[in-house]
This record gives sequence, structure tokens and C-alpha cells, in this order.
Amino acid sequence: MYTTQNFIGSTIGLLVAYVVWCLVYAYWRLAHIPGPLFARLTNLQRMSWVKSGRSHEIHHAAHQKYGDVVRFGPNMVSVAYPGAIPTIYPMRPGFPKGDFYRTLMPYTGKGKSLPAIFNTRDEALHKKIKSPVAPLFSLTNVLTLEPFVERVLHVMFEQLDARFAESRDTCDLAAWIKYFAFDVMGTLTLSKRYGFLEEGKDVNNMLVSIWDYMKAAAPMTQIPWFDELWNKSSWTNMFRGTGGFLILKLVREFIEDREKENTEASQQHLTDRDMLSRFLEIQKENPSIPPWSTTAWTFSNVFAGSDSTSVVLCTIWYNLLAHQGTMGRLYAELIEREQNHSLTRPFPKWDEVSELPYLDACINEAVRLHPPFCLPFERVVPPGGITIGTESVYLPEGTVVGMNPYVANRHKPTFGEDADEWNPDRWLGRDEQQRKKMEQSVLTVSSFPSINLMEISTRQNILTVGNQFGAGRRVCLGKHVAMLEMKKLVPALLLNYEFQLLDRSRFRVENFWFFQQRDLGVKIKKRASLSS
Repeated sequence: MYTTQNFIGSTIGLLVAYVVWCLVYAYWRLAHIPGPLFARLTNLQRMSWVKSGRSHEIHHAAHQKYGDVVRFGPNMVSVAYPGAIPTIYPMRPGFPKGDFYRTLMPYTGKGKSLPAIFNTRDEALHKKIKSPVAPLFSLTNVLTLEPFVERVLHVMFEQLDARFAESRDTCDLAAWIKYFAFDVMGTLTLSKRYGFLEEGKDVNNMLVSIWDYMKAAAPMTQIPWFDELWNKSSWTNMFRGTGGFLILKLVREFIEDREKENTEASQQHLTDRDMLSRFLEIQKENPSIPPWSTTAWTFSNVFAGSDSTSVVLCTIWYNLLAHQGTMGRLYAELIEREQNHSLTRPFPKWDEVSELPYLDACINEAVRLHPPFCLPFERVVPPGGITIGTESVYLPEGTVVGMNPYVANRHKPTFGEDADEWNPDRWLGRDEQQRKKMEQSVLTVSSFPSINLMEISTRQNILTVGNQFGAGRRVCLGKHVAMLEMKKLVPALLLNYEFQLLDRSRFRVENFWFFQQRDLGVKIKKRASLSS
């Protein structure tokens, strides 16, 4: 007689059989691709890699062991071969973003999340919210913001003089670079600094809030379905805080305050107003744009536009300090420029330093060696599948595929046997074909930035870039802002101060999609002027 006990037993048996079938299917579907055994069965392993804060190193080691195409999950494949960039990140539609990006949308309540230009997977929506603001980030317009950057530099130098150059106290240069990057974006976006430089600390816990959000969100990028249950559910958020809420709250306050202000400034020329004013004007003039667009644009500037720039700047300075010969060569290039042409003190102008070969080489090398974001940028293989890599590995339709910039940028067959080392010279003395190949092989995306230059014409206001600001149609908007900040700060610091690195072994780097760099302890001394 068929009893309830029999029914329960049969149900459990069917569930077990279904789970086993799913595991076997998932395993064999991509069984031809090598990778860690546990990663073939579950995404928990790659989640644990991210949770460790060292996923970039683990991914790099996995590719060193298994090759250019490695299986990181039951349906996720990582590619290290830079030649695959045009295939995975094409200019044409066809490779949609994976669910990875959904987890990076901050939860706004009531089951909704805030899309942004860099994380939306809807191509029509991406175009709708990107096109109206893209002109604000053109090189021509960004260069009009140079005086704003110089105001922040002035405040930074005042603080460095008072706190460190005169007292000879130890300065954590990584922290002060981050303060600079955030206060620049505060000035450009809101016409006011957040106060990090004046206070010499994290004001209103903005930096802590961003970092806590990324530490929670980054592991979830590896298991997006769980993020929907745990972080973006109305029910679970009744019992705990909403990730990213503090930053969203601040952004909304900024917007509300601006809307209440006198709108006289709206009659001024574009270049006389900050980005928030322009965002509000664009929103008003384009009724078809979603009503939350101004919040999304401002959130991106506040949240991602600063952190990514500071990562590259800190990488430059760590390596210049750790390799004194390269610092000496860069300083010599600046002095030669000053003697043979002109160089404005204390802050060189963009057109005075925008075409310095060794400065360009140092920036390119920093972006290659330590990009701001170091998890694979996931895409979904379209119908028909693709064949990829030097060994022609087939990936079936629906496979999630991605490239980690940290790994691709260290591809030895492309960049040389010293690809793991700091060597700005790799960007110099190359013929046109070799240089172009390397430029196109650097995959570095930043929620705003990363870097590439090599071909800059300030006379024509043209900046030719390769993949250093991303690839395909999702190339980063903020690349010119980042370049302006870097080409202002690096020469200005080097011309005005002497730095002594105290203990390079104390320098720490953690990766939770964003990077946190800390403990770059230095002693600072004012440089004597050339005339003295």
C-alpha cells in the first residue's frame, strides 16, 4: 500500500536525482575546459576567492597553471588571452552583460535597484542614460575643468606642508591620494570638496561606507541569484541596513539642496557650472530620460569616479618610490621640459605635460600592472557559441565568459617575460605596430577610468585610446577626467617634494572589485627651487 512515508521517500529520491543530474550536466557541458575540480561543480569556490580579497592573485595563478582559458565555475569561463578582447567585448551588439553587474546596483528599497551607465545590462537603457551626458566627459569639456583641479591641488599642498613637510611626520601617501581624488570629484560634481583634505580623514564615513558596500557586494557578483535573496529583498532589508544606503542618502541630499538653491547659475555658460547643475538641466530638457537619471549620474561620480582614479595614482606612486631609478628619470624629464620650454609652478598645465613620453609610459605601465577593477567583466556567449583562444576552445551558447584585466594585462606572450614587473620602458622604443598591439591588449575598465594615451594631440583636442578605458561599446566615460587628474598630480608632487619610502613591505592591497591600498608610509621634504 502506498503510504505517506513512501510518497516522501519518492519525492526526496526525485529531488536527489534531479540535483545529481544538474551537477553532472553542469560538469560535462564544459568538461573540455580545464580548471579547479571544485569550481566545475559550484560557484562557491570563486566566491571564496573574492571573499579573500586576493582574487586577482588567485585568478592569475589559475591561468598560470591551466592556460589561457580556464573554468572558474559550472558555467563561467575566464580568458587570459588579450587577442580575445575584440571577440568578447565587441563594438557591435551580441555579447550581453552577465548577471554579475546586477549585484553592483545599489538597492533602493521596495524590491528595486538603481541602474547606472556602467552596470545596466539593458542596452536600450544604457544608450538612453549615457548619450545625454557623454558630451560632458569629452576631452574638450574636461579640459575646461583644469582650474577646479588646481584648487584642490592647492589645498592638498597646504596640508602636506603643514602636516608632514614641516614636522617630518610619517604620511600615508595612499590615504592622501584617495582624499585628493575624492575632493576633485566633489569639486567637479558639486562645486565643493567633501573636506577629506582639510580634515585629513574620512569625513562622514563616506570612504568606509563605500568600502563596506563593496566588501559585501563583490562576493555576491559570483552568485547573483543569492544577491537577489539576501541583499535586494524587501523582506530581508526589514531586518538590516540597505547596502550603499549612506552614499545614496548623501547623493539625494546633494540633489535636493541644489534644487532648492537659486537657479541663477543655470543661465551661465556650461563651462562655468559643475556637473550636478548640468545633470539637472539635461534631466529637465529630456522628459524621456528616466526620472532617477540625475541620481544615477551623481552616484556614479561620487561612488566610482574617485576610487578608480586613486588606485591608478597610488600604483604609480608606489612603483616610483619602490624603483627610484624610474622616479629619477621622470623628474629629469620634467626638469628638461622646464629648461627647454616652460613649466608652470607649482602646478604644471595640461598642455605642458600632456605629451611627455616617460610620464605617459609610467601611467600606461601603472594601468597595465594594477588596473582599478580586477574581477572578470562577465558577458554571455550568444547563440551559436564561439571559438576562442590560441587553442580554439569552443564555448557553447549561454556560457558566461569574462576577462580579468589584472590577468590579461600580465599575459607574458604579449607583454614579455617581465610582465609581472614594473617596467615603463616596455612602452618606449617600440615601432608603431608593436606599440599598437600592446595598447590594444591592455584591458582596464574603471567605473570611470583607467588609462591609455601614447597618442595625444592637445592642439586638436584629440585623445586616442586603446582598451585601457575598457573595450567595446561600454568604454568608460570618465577616462579624460582621470587623465587630467593624473597628469596634474604626478608632476606637481614630483616637482615640489622629495619622498622617502619607509617600508615597502607594509604596503597593503585588498581587492573587492574596488581596490583598497593603504600603509604607503613616506617622509616628505620640500624641494629647493631651481634658482636657489
